[in-house]
Amino acid sequence: MSFSRVNSSSATLTKNRTEDSITSASGMCVTCVDGCIGMCEIGKSAYRGHEVIYPQPFGVITTAAEKKYPVDYSHFNIMGTAAGAHGIEMDSDKAIFPAVDLEVHIGNDGGLKFRYPWIISGIGSTNIAKNNWEGLAIGSAMSGTGLTIGENVVGMDPGAVFKDGRIVDTVDLKRRVKLYKDYQHGGYGAIIVQANVEDGRLKVQEYAIEKLGVECVELKWGQGAKDIGGEVKIKDLKKAQMLHERGYIVLPDPTDRNVIKAFQMGAFKEFERHSRVGMVTEESFAATIDGLRKAGAKYIFLKTGAYRPADLARAISFSSKYKLDLLTVDAAGGGTGMSPWRMMNEWGVPPVELHSLVYQYAKRLSDNNRHLPAIAINGGFSFEDQIFKGLAMGAPFVKMVGMARAPIAAAMVGKTIGLSIAAQQVPVYIERFGNTKDEIFVTASSLRQELGSEVFDKLPTGALGLYTYYERLAQGLRQLMAGSRKFALEYLSRNDLAALTREAAEISNIQYIMDIDKSEVDNILC
Repeated sequence: MSFSRVNSSSATLTKNRTEDSITSASGMCVTCVDGCIGMCEIGKSAYRGHEVIYPQPFGVITTAAEKKYPVDYSHFNIMGTAAGAHGIEMDSDKAIFPAVDLEVHIGNDGGLKFRYPWIISGIGSTNIAKNNWEGLAIGSAMSGTGLTIGENVVGMDPGAVFKDGRIVDTVDLKRRVKLYKDYQHGGYGAIIVQANVEDGRLKVQEYAIEKLGVECVELKWGQGAKDIGGEVKIKDLKKAQMLHERGYIVLPDPTDRNVIKAFQMGAFKEFERHSRVGMVTEESFAATIDGLRKAGAKYIFLKTGAYRPADLARAISFSSKYKLDLLTVDAAGGGTGMSPWRMMNEWGVPPVELHSLVYQYAKRLSDNNRHLPAIAINGGFSFEDQIFKGLAMGAPFVKMVGMARAPIAAAMVGKTIGLSIAAQQVPVYIERFGNTKDEIFVTASSLRQELGSEVFDKLPTGALGLYTYYERLAQGLRQLMAGSRKFALEYLSRNDLAALTREAAEISNIQYIMDIDKSEVDNILC
């Protein structure tokens, strides 16, 4: 059985000629014909080379792996019960699903509070992030959830001003922070500024703390989509040269005379901008944490990717020793930008395996009375059942799940609906609900009442899309939790899940469905 499609994908705009007859090992057509124009990935690579490493078309898509892992969260079911209630009085008139409390408080001082147990954990310098930031920032702030400004935003900003290799003014970062803060209310949520190697050199986080009033910063070791630095594609020669001057790796060299000529002739249409990989040592990590605290950071997070188990252990250990406020662990297969497609599919530890290791390692530290930060896990979460499973799998250590592609999708759809309303061309599929945002978005009436018509009328529909999607997730999660009789997140446990296969049970140490409740059953039936 093959878990991967290795020679064709809609992500790379490739396909096999003999789609129903493929060699599983190579992914090639069983009969490769002399004279084929090269629709498959091998064929397209014969004339576009390295361009085919990345998903296409860049800038208007988000991407995630299509590899089918042997075990995933669908191999677990949520266990409900007909008896009892945790976190609320055992009264049928009180133990109703709207009463489920989804608030999360994290940070060493408990000072960060979120209305819901999820966070957007890193939207950086890609066009897909920049073009949808209005919806993502405002929607997140109105929902009282966290939003992370990802890597390289400052370095990519043409309006950024540097002095002695340090950032002193920005356009894009200012805008991103302000859009969130303008709609933040009730003390809920947080805007987080992330930094990779280049951001660290430019002192981006110190600038955000000192000049923009940012309280939360996050160090980045990696993500689930790739184990190298971030990449984007650049269609403009002058911008490619600007990034080269700022110290980024830009391929091909935009200052080379022959490269410039080839670009102007149309031999290629995009430059690649790459970030450097980090070199983690405890000494440098400790120094960075100390420097950020001296700069005034109130909360410090770490995000790591789907690296080998030793790196996960290192991340949890460092986060414990240096008393970080949140550790985010991103499992293999994710992606929001233009991670290399084969890398996205074929490297790293998949979600169930990685999240099981997170629990094991966190429990070891907890059993030794070591400090543990709150933990968030990423790995393709998009709906309430998956969120429940992720939180229960890591309970009591995992407090939130991280998402990216799903919230972006909600914001993009909301934005597209707004454009269709403005053009008076609402698609038939949507027109059945109405032709205005008050009619189409089910949360519109309550938001108009809460915010007032003047504020509501100015809301971008991308923000409405994200807010409404979050409202659905919240109600769905409350219903599932009420069915398990857990009326606050603190009561979720691994016993709320059952593994549907022996393999899933062995990997996760979640009980197999036919073994669960055995002792209780014996007591009932004795």
